Amino acid sequence: METPLSPLDFARRARRLYANREAVADGDKRFTFAQFLDRCDRWSNALQKLGVGKGDRVAYIAPNTHGHFEGYYAVPQIGAALVPINYRLLPADFEYIINHSGAKIVCVHSDYIKDIDSIRGQLPGVTHFVALEGSGEGWIDYESTLAAHEPGFTPVEIAETDLVTINYTSGTTARPKGVMITHRNAWVNTMGTLAHHHLSPADRYLWTLPMFHANGWTFVWTTVARGMVNVCLRRVEPKLIFDLIKSEKITMFCAAPTVLIAIANAPADIQAGAPRGVRLFTAGAPPAAATIELVERELGWELTHVYGLTETSPFIAICEPLPEHQTLSQQARAEVKARQGVELISSGQLLIVDDNGVEVPHDGQTLGEITVRGNVVMKGYFNDPAATDIAIRDGWFHSGDAAVVHPDGYVEIRDRFKDVIISGGENISSVEVEGCLLRHPAVQEAAVVGMPHEKWGESPHAFVILRAGASATEDELKKHVYDNLAHFKTPQWVSFVAELPKTATGKVQKYVLRAGKSAIARQ
Repeated sequence: METPLSPLDFARRARRLYANREAVADGDKRFTFAQFLDRCDRWSNALQKLGVGKGDRVAYIAPNTHGHFEGYYAVPQIGAALVPINYRLLPADFEYIINHSGAKIVCVHSDYIKDIDSIRGQLPGVTHFVALEGSGEGWIDYESTLAAHEPGFTPVEIAETDLVTINYTSGTTARPKGVMITHRNAWVNTMGTLAHHHLSPADRYLWTLPMFHANGWTFVWTTVARGMVNVCLRRVEPKLIFDLIKSEKITMFCAAPTVLIAIANAPADIQAGAPRGVRLFTAGAPPAAATIELVERELGWELTHVYGLTETSPFIAICEPLPEHQTLSQQARAEVKARQGVELISSGQLLIVDDNGVEVPHDGQTLGEITVRGNVVMKGYFNDPAATDIAIRDGWFHSGDAAVVHPDGYVEIRDRFKDVIISGGENISSVEVEGCLLRHPAVQEAAVVGMPHEKWGESPHAFVILRAGASATEDELKKHVYDNLAHFKTPQWVSFVAELPKTATGKVQKYVLRAGKSAIARQ
């Protein structure tokens, strides 16, 4: 007997086992699992009445709210695909993604209604606009529509190869691409998370990670699978995060390294009283060992580093702790935790290969590309077969990430291939130089890019944000790197900046730094 692998099965189980347990906390609004899933069913019914059928797309533009969360069940259980859009984009980006995805309905939080109103004339395929919160002329009110519909939607047969979501990439160097995630992709990724990380109905999860980011790293389904409480967070602010960790008795959350940096460097009065033992996942960009050490030492939290891409649902590797890691010093243990680790039980096969597709030696030195094949790899890019063929070749997904494999089998990313700095014939990892700079007590954030150099071809250029009240000179930071890394890795230039350009998911936009660095260097 075979039944489709789908995250919707987690909702079926939760409805039976956790019906009266708290499922969602969004400010003053509290829903049990029975109430939460009843709302999902009502919205499914409403969507069908609005003309949404199997294979259609429904777009969402919203922060982490209960209405957004409900979409991850209401939309796919009628055979449609959810299109969660990065709400920090510009109206022109919204226009492109909505039109490219062919979304019939757009569900929008009140903060973005004006943005959509400004482009409504350019969205010919959209039949209805829904205000999840707030209101406007020509907008359907979400809450009143839910109340007007019964939970009895018309069941639809769903195959595990059907799309559950289309997640658009950040599009930092080209038009965003729509990553097609299937029900099987999402189910397998969720099971991998549960296999490697113990979660239970006693856990209370804080939504610090945007739900639109690879479906909240699949936690929109993982938390329901384990009957956990979902505490919504609408703004990523350190004070609000710490207030909710304390008041809601949070036991776990996920965060990109940039959020970790903000949390770890929050003022002492904000951190005061935060419970120790909170567990967290970090991913999205290689975290510095110094940041990991700071979080674990100062806050007493347990950090797990995971790695993946939107195209892999997203997790393909986890820095799984081993008993022997406990004998290491805190600094050495943090350096191990900064590695991407080993493949998840569920993620399929992960190989680091050279230009000829041959696995690199496990020497911690030889650079290769991370490739993967398995049930977490996307179905492809929506309406973009050419890009799909570039990414998936000879049965393997090619990540574009440059990494080494250590003798213990643990993978460590050294850079994106496009960000590797080649100076005088030597490869320099910008991630390694950034990690070294972050160990200087005055440095809060750092980004390193390659800059043209008359003698060496290119050399490292460091952009640095100093901690509040701290000071450091360019020569001091250069010497710090010179004393701790191979000398040729020392930045040729150091620029002190107030902020770094980033995507909505916290990744530094190095192409922006490269575009403006020449003018800075001439000063």
